[in-house]
Amino acid sequence: MPAPHFIRLMLVDDHPVMRAGLANLLALQKDFQVVAQADDGESAIALWQKHRPDVCLLDVSMHGIDGIETMRRLHAVAPEARVLMLTSSEAHEDMAQSLKAGAAGYVTKNLRHEQLVAAIREVHTGGRPLDPIVRETPASPGTDGLLTDRETEVLGLMREGFTNTEIGRLIGTSTRTAKAHVAAIIEKLHVVDRTQAEARAYDLGLLKAAAPRPLPRRP
Repeated sequence: MPAPHFIRLMLVDDHPVMRAGLANLLALQKDFQVVAQADDGESAIALWQKHRPDVCLLDVSMHGIDGIETMRRLHAVAPEARVLMLTSSEAHEDMAQSLKAGAAGYVTKNLRHEQLVAAIREVHTGGRPLDPIVRETPASPGTDGLLTDRETEVLGLMREGFTNTEIGRLIGTSTRTAKAHVAAIIEKLHVVDRTQAEARAYDLGLLKAAAPRPLPRRP
């Protein structure tokens, strides 16, 4: 009887509980085998070179070098590596940068179990799974498709003077994701900083239509 073929996986996430839960979840698939786990980018590259997994699941937000920079460095030493970004970030900029760095796919942690399994199998066979939440975020009405709904929300918080960390807390994402939204807004408005972004947004009618919604002020 031939030996079973396993899809060998490496998990890279700086949250031990998340990694353990993910490993247990993936173990339900009889043809999945977790061969390595890492909690930062540098160890991830070393472990990939040691174990040569079929698919690496890589988080975007990590301490030390983040997932996107880890992807860049891994791609530089092992362009054949198949990496699926598995992250809480729904920022278009994070997805774009991850794919540019060499990732084979990008999905968020709110996927159902069967969707994640399907994404892993797709990467293993050379596919390019992209989370529809990130790929298909609708644009806000009245902006001619310039900004997404989330970017418009972040723009309003920028006007209120909130920092990236505070914006992340208020919209329920990480500081890195909030920073990515701010960077995307600045890029789309063709300006160089927050102040110019707000001025440009007023010129385009993106901020003057409605008063800011009540929000808890920082202490």
